[in-house]
Amino acid sequence: MVRVEFLGPIGKEPMEIDVKTLKELKEILNKDENLKEWLKNSAVAVNEKIVSSLDVKLKDGDRVAILPPVCGG
Repeated sequence: MVRVEFLGPIGKEPMEIDVKTLKELKEILNKDENLKEWLKNSAVAVNEKIVSSLDVKLKDGDRVAILPPVCGG
């Protein structure tokens, strides 16, 4: 199982999902219409490392963080 955490204003509780790649995870998360909008603009980190490819392989115990864009000053 992979732990998925939603940071900042996304406001969704962490979940455990059985997936093998980020592409598979994205397909599952996109089924949630509210979450789908966040996923379009959010960065993704796997085990605290920002990734840009959906081909990243996931294994049991990995932690995926969805990082929404933020404004700061």
